[in-house]
Amino acid sequence: MAENKKAKKGARPDGYKPRMKQIYEQTIREALKNKFEYANPMQIPRVEKVVLNMGIGEAVSDRKKVENATADLALIAGQKPMMTTARKSIATFKVREGMTLGAKVTLRGNRMYEFLDRLVTIALPRVKDFRGLNPKSFDGRGNFALGLKEHIVFPEIEYDKVDQIWGMDVVVCTSAPNDDEARELLRGFNFPFQN
Repeated sequence: MAENKKAKKGARPDGYKPRMKQIYEQTIREALKNKFEYANPMQIPRVEKVVLNMGIGEAVSDRKKVENATADLALIAGQKPMMTTARKSIATFKVREGMTLGAKVTLRGNRMYEFLDRLVTIALPRVKDFRGLNPKSFDGRGNFALGLKEHIVFPEIEYDKVDQIWGMDVVVCTSAPNDDEARELLRGFNFPFQN
């Protein structure tokens, strides 16, 4: 009877767990529990989702640029992005309501942990003149946002096949009630914050 139950969406049958998820379960949870003295284990902060956003301003004149950027975002995220459209018309910028101007992706579960691993260990060290992440880039509710000027820092993007370099936003949403607890959580994931 238990065999007939459907497998959890996105779960692999071989029991694979991303490296960052193992680190969280084995060390970060315990460290946070000891530091902030939570009464209930459900209070321990966790990463809930990661949102990747790519805005393409040149999409007004060339629709093909949105398709190229969306394809690159799909390679980085490992899942199909959603197109973002203009909410209202702005004549100055030649933008009409409903026009596609970018793409975004929301990552959860194993894909989220794998993306965080690639971001911290591969992408951020490849950023030119990188001096660390701004520790004040939190929103007051435990969510962290960072911007990348070049999407080519990810290993999935082949530099020779890129026609244009795009910037992108990465937002890490946590269940932490405040910025200090969220900062400690992300430090556990080896986010390189400035001192």
